[in-house]
Amino acid sequence: MASNNKPPVAGIRVPPPQLRAFVADLFSRVDMPPDRCAEMADYLVRSDLRCVFSHGTSQAPGYARAMREGRINPAPEISVIEDSAAATVVDGDGSLGYFACHEAMKITIRKALTTGTAAATTTNHHHFGAAGTWSRCALESDCIGLAVSSNRFVPNPERSVLDAVTWGPFSIAVPAGEQPPFVFDGGGFDLPYSEERFGEAPSPFFKGFGVNVAVTILGGLLAGIYRQELMESRDGWQSNQGAFVAVFNVSHFMRVDDFKAEMDRYINDVGKTIPLPGSDEAVLPGGLEHRWQLENERDGIPVSDRHRERLEEAAEEFGVKAPFGCCRPFG
Repeated sequence: MASNNKPPVAGIRVPPPQLRAFVADLFSRVDMPPDRCAEMADYLVRSDLRCVFSHGTSQAPGYARAMREGRINPAPEISVIEDSAAATVVDGDGSLGYFACHEAMKITIRKALTTGTAAATTTNHHHFGAAGTWSRCALESDCIGLAVSSNRFVPNPERSVLDAVTWGPFSIAVPAGEQPPFVFDGGGFDLPYSEERFGEAPSPFFKGFGVNVAVTILGGLLAGIYRQELMESRDGWQSNQGAFVAVFNVSHFMRVDDFKAEMDRYINDVGKTIPLPGSDEAVLPGGLEHRWQLENERDGIPVSDRHRERLEEAAEEFGVKAPFGCCRPFG
């Protein structure tokens, strides 16, 4: 979990609809169509609801500036460029990766409901946000979702082999019954490297390197972002990223109710174990985010002073009204 991806100790509580309206208004100032503005606002506010602030509304000002500067396409035409029974390739048309990944997951879930498993790659786009945004899409259909992403780069021959990868995100989401779903959502496996640390414990470095290579291959090479025709952007957009998503239909492996009961049993067993240092309870990834989302939908999103300042600066810069005037302080 990123250091800021937890509820702040002080700030203001912002009702989610107000924050959505603000973000949508912000994107409208850079020629994004109204439906896309609403879509982006919903994605970013959902991340804030889960306290995944690193990939929530704090990203909006940077995205808007990139669109204003002509680096990201604000009004893309998303297209399917390869299609088969269980696989799809989606072109993002130089836009943010959210739109291509939304289309990819929608198609992949539909296919997996019939085939049992399905996958897709997305290409020719920019940042796709939190990987968990996309893995979670499968949960409503009682499926397991997986999402990874990578950006185009060339390894530096003067650097360590451990740096010959991208630190792309990886997420897997698994449905449960009465318990919250399991959702692992994290960036690349990153350990502070030194020859001394490597000599004392080489195994974590090898394992982390292997995971990062797999993410680089699936979210980058397989997504086609190194194809020669994409190395130079076709239309001037900064579209150097790709993604891989997959969906596994639980009902093609076992009865859904039986699987969810097994997940609940396992999650309950985990909850009886000794928590990690600094934690009050033993909980699987996704459990805290589920709890925070329910609390924040009821009480409002906790926005820290720094988060508020960033959004207020963007409001002034783009000529929109900040939504914080009547918000309740806390802490």
